[in-house]
Amino acid sequence: MTVLEPRDADVTKRADAPLVPEAEETVLSRAYRALSIGIVSVVLLIAFEATAVGTAMPVAARELDGVGLYAFAFSGYFTTSLSGMVLAGQWSDRRGPLGALTAGIAAFGAGLLLSGTAGAMWLFILGRAVQGLGGGLVIVALYVVVGRAYPERLRPAIMAAFAASWVVPSIVGPLASGAVTEHLGWRWVFVGIPVLVVFPLALALPQIRRRAAGPVGGSAGSASFDRRRIRLALAISLGAGLLQYAAQDLRWLSLVPGVAGVALLVPAVLGLLPRGTYRAARGLPSVVLLRGIAAGSFIAAESFVPLMLVTQRGLSPTLAGFSLAAGGVTWALGSWAQSRPRAAPYRERLMTVGMVLVAASIAAAPAVLIDSVPAWTLAVAWAFGCFGMGLVISSTSVLLLQLSAPEEAGTNSAALQISDGLSNAVLLAIGGAAFAALGGGAVSHAATGESGAGSHPAAFAAVFLPMAGVALVGAWVATRLRDEPR
Repeated sequence: MTVLEPRDADVTKRADAPLVPEAEETVLSRAYRALSIGIVSVVLLIAFEATAVGTAMPVAARELDGVGLYAFAFSGYFTTSLSGMVLAGQWSDRRGPLGALTAGIAAFGAGLLLSGTAGAMWLFILGRAVQGLGGGLVIVALYVVVGRAYPERLRPAIMAAFAASWVVPSIVGPLASGAVTEHLGWRWVFVGIPVLVVFPLALALPQIRRRAAGPVGGSAGSASFDRRRIRLALAISLGAGLLQYAAQDLRWLSLVPGVAGVALLVPAVLGLLPRGTYRAARGLPSVVLLRGIAAGSFIAAESFVPLMLVTQRGLSPTLAGFSLAAGGVTWALGSWAQSRPRAAPYRERLMTVGMVLVAASIAAAPAVLIDSVPAWTLAVAWAFGCFGMGLVISSTSVLLLQLSAPEEAGTNSAALQISDGLSNAVLLAIGGAAFAALGGGAVSHAATGESGAGSHPAAFAAVFLPMAGVALVGAWVATRLRDEPR
């Protein structure tokens, strides 16, 4: 694998970059303005989906009689996104990111429509799976666009803009979703979001076609996809799905799909991630590993926050979703902090601090299971955790692009996102198994005040506390992101 040292990354700058002094270039300079607004709008769409759907999910699961399969509604998305990520990396490196981005947005919207019209929980989960395939295509294609269209010194700023685009959705999304869920029904949350697809498509695609379309150097457009990597992508998705099924079934017979899932996952992961990732080798492997640890531990825990507040503390879906709103602001603040030029020499230290904040916020979340603890304390704790995530997630993206040759940006970006998505799927499966084993499925009628409401707080603690331990491991991995000085 060809790896660029950070000091050499300026060699990758496009020949058609704007001829203005570097000190005057920003992501909103005339040469970059339309592209920046366009791709940030795509992220804005994804952000609205995540915040709105997360708020409506507890009500959807309860009405479809599927609280016991609650984790599948999240992990199904991440499972299929793994195949989408590998496909997008191959597609982008060989033919440019435009096709992958367009197909991804189409699948994303189709999945939302399928979930919104579902009459059973399995069909709802199928829609989430289609949506995940689209999400995997979109996110990797966007990373390739950033790597090709922006010089290295502007990449932290555009990553910070991605994070900032979550601020408004994190505040408006839960309120709007909660109000729609309570007055019109949860289905409208899913069916209404695809309308937002039109704006990012109209704004972003023409600019991407002009600045980042086609293969690197224009010489690989006819190259075929790496069939081995495609097979490994399918194996990793199938393996993750089997592992999740085994984790939810909790019978001795489920050991069969569980073992089969592990048998598919292990060789696929070793083939798709950089060599040395599993042992936290210094440099790119640790960057990829840290992304998975941070995203997986935090998302697995956050997925159960609205359900815990609705079923254990009796909050409405609106208030439960709004408890996460401040996190969008602090996440953006963390991402903005890492984008400052003065922060660059201390990036690894900031990421270590970020992982400690993530671990502390996850560990503090179960405190609201105690009636005497105000529910708003969870919102405060989560805001600190989101600040830490802002420091870590954007920084892993910046480091990955620094350490990747131009022709490998798609493959390495796919590896980063695979680590993210696989960790989400596996840790959600583990958390969902612990949740179900301790009677979490019995909270299905908690919000209605029926018998059994709030009777299984240990099921939630069994999700949050292990995830806090995983985040602490990430604090150690954050010390291994640079190669040893020679």
